[in-house]
Order: sequence, then C-alpha cells, then structure tokens
Amino acid sequence: MADILIVEDDPAFGEILMMHLEDLGHAVVWRQNLDAARRQLDQALPELILLDQQLPDGAGLDFLKQVKTLEPSLPVIMLTGVSDNGLVIEAMKAGAYDFVRKPIDELVFNSALNNALKHHRLSRKVAVLTGAEDYRVDVSQIVGISPAITDICKTIGSVAPSDASVLITGESGTGKEIVARAIHNHSDREGLFQAINCSAIVANLTESELFGHERGAFTGADRRKQGKFELASDGTLFLDELGDLPLPLQAKLLRVLQDGSFERVGGSQTLQTKARILAATNQDLESMIQQGSFRQDLYYRLNVIAIHLPPLRERMEDLPMLAEHLLHKINQRLHTTVVRLAEASWQRLLDYHWPGNVRELENLLTRALVLCHGDTLTPELLMTDDRPGQPPASSEAPADPPLQSLSELEAKHVQRVLDHTHWHKGKSCKILGISRPALDRKIEKHQLNDS
Repeated sequence: MADILIVEDDPAFGEILMMHLEDLGHAVVWRQNLDAARRQLDQALPELILLDQQLPDGAGLDFLKQVKTLEPSLPVIMLTGVSDNGLVIEAMKAGAYDFVRKPIDELVFNSALNNALKHHRLSRKVAVLTGAEDYRVDVSQIVGISPAITDICKTIGSVAPSDASVLITGESGTGKEIVARAIHNHSDREGLFQAINCSAIVANLTESELFGHERGAFTGADRRKQGKFELASDGTLFLDELGDLPLPLQAKLLRVLQDGSFERVGGSQTLQTKARILAATNQDLESMIQQGSFRQDLYYRLNVIAIHLPPLRERMEDLPMLAEHLLHKINQRLHTTVVRLAEASWQRLLDYHWPGNVRELENLLTRALVLCHGDTLTPELLMTDDRPGQPPASSEAPADPPLQSLSELEAKHVQRVLDHTHWHKGKSCKILGISRPALDRKIEKHQLNDS
C-alpha cells in the first residue's frame, strides 16, 4: 500500500482514478487544483503524485518543477490528453518519473504506477544505507502518439540535460536527425549543433571535416579550416551514417571521446573540445563488429544511451497525425492550400508498407501537392511506379467518394481489421498496434459489431 496524491480537475476521471487506486489497496488523496495540492504537501508528503497538466489555476508542469525542488526523490507521473510531444520531453527534463496519455490504458498505467513506487522505495533504501543525498540523473517535428514515440520523447527528456553520448538507430527516413536536434535543443548546451554525414563526404576529406586542417596540409588547403569538433565545442556534434566512418577515423574519434583532444590535419597543436557526441546509423553495428569493420570499443563509447526509431509501418496509428503535420509544413513551403485527403487516398496510405518511412511519406505528399489543383488530394495524385498509388486494373477512373472525418475513417479501418481476423481481438490488436482495452474502447466508441 502507498500514499498517493491525485491532482486532477476532471470530476469523472478523478473519481474513476481514485476508485481504481483504492481497489489496488492504496491510500488516496484527491485534490482538484494546484492551490489545494500545495496545501496538501505542506501537511504530508505522499509516496507518489499523479498530476494532470491542465488545471484551473495553472499548469501541472510548473507544479512538477516545484515538487522536484521540494523533494527531488518524490516520483511524479504526468497525466494528460494533450498530444504534445514537446510536453513529454519538458516533463521528463523537469524530473517526471513517467508520462501517461489519456485515455489511460490500464495495463500501461498499472505498470508505470508499480515501477514508480518500486523506484521510490529502492531510492529511499539506498539513501538510508549510504547516507547519500538524492540526485537526478525542434520538438514539434516529432509527431505521433504511439507508445513508441511517447517512449522516445521520455528518453529525450531524460537524457537531454546530461553529457552522455547517444546512439540513435533506425531505418533510413525514420527521423534520426530530428531526434538528435531535439536532444540538443532541450539540453543546456550553449554551443552550436553541428551535423556531418559520414557517407556523404569523400573518405580522405572526412578527417578534415571532423578535425579541421592547417594551411598546406594537402593539395587545395590554401587556408586554415576549423573542423566540426571545434565548431561544436560547448555544443553538440551529430555523426550521421556512423557505420560508414573508415576504421582509421574510428580510432581518432575514440581518442576524442576518451579525453576530448585532437589535432587538425597537418597540425601539431593539441586542441580540446567539450562537444557532446550524438551518432546515428541504419546499419547493424554489432554485425559490423563481428566482421571487423567497426570498432567494438568505439561502439561501447557511443552506445551509452540507445534510442531506436521504429519504422513507420510499425506505428501506423501515427499516420493521420503525420500526414496532417506534413501537409501543413509542405503547404507553407510551396504556398499551396491543400487541406484534406479523400477517403480513398487515406486508405491508399494506410495499405502501403512505407519502405522509405516518414521521408518517403513527405516526398510523396510534396509531389502530390505540386500536382494538385484544388484543396483535396485524390488517389491518382498519389500514384508513382512503386508507391501506394498503383493504378487500378480498370481503365475507368472511379468517382471520388465523399470526404469523411478521421473518426469515421478510424471506425472503418478498425472494423476492416476485425473482419479480417474474424474478430480475433488478439490478432487485431497486433495489426492495429494497440492494447486490448484500447481496442475495446474503440469498438464501444464506434458501436462496431461482428456482422
């Protein structure tokens, strides 16, 4: 049993949450605004706080910062229905233990609850045994509310304030540089974000790009040049396509990671850098280590924190939000006014497996907007030789179906998956990428039935 404080202004949700916690055997105090929550903390500290973001007298995030100043070891789980990944990152940076989205998935919530309480009790036990004090260890482009994206945002918020190296993995086009920039933007580093694509530079020039060179170091070096390590000092250096870095340069990179020292090409002066290293690759570095093409010691130096970006096909629930975000972005860039997709266009996007991931989606939508003469993307605009819009077998173009809301499209898609699996909910959950309680809620919400 634990003492838990709920800070939530929604009477219905607060009542359900309190009943659930009491059924689990916890002692619960529920307050509906921040002022009442502060007065409660003055009386007694709980073992856990469940905190809503939007409250009548302020933001939960501000209260979270106050709580962590008062009691850094007290775990706080943020609860919100807002689909803002920037908020996830800021909450984790401010010291939130976890972040759970509404409507709440019972399994996810119970897991977060149990982990937070276990962590709090272990922390107190360590403090008693050692006498040590407690310690704490451009985001709008990270689009999605899938569990995978939420976990990535949590990790960004947790690691951004530190100097730890981060290895970001994932297929081409999943957004690895966006994650790297988000880590830098949410850090306290005063220097610049510098990126270098290790596969896009001629091998014998990569060393100069990284470390700089002195005048006369090689043919064409008519002046001294600063490398990325100098330019990123006090900032962040992002090494993209890390697996393509030649072995001799891997050894030199390892030295920089070990002691922060390097020399320009053709120079003898030892320079120092405080640049934080973030790296990304779509290759299997562990296999490359076995083959002798990547250094194991460098891998361990870079893989202090690992972030894996899932392919788009594994988080298709994010596709509508991604498409809306990209349409807005492309409209601004091209000065177009396309605001919607026809239902058949949505279905075409949902049925495709997206080998090129988010980058492919953006390229396809850009092409479609260039060719579009109205405000609606119709299926034929999404046609290319090998992409979602394979032309129909019939030569007659079908009439455009009426436009529908996202809710109507979701209902049809869930019904289609259920019918495909003959209403096997386990298989349907796997295809949709959602939990069993979430599927049950969608069935009830859309009044679906086994016809």
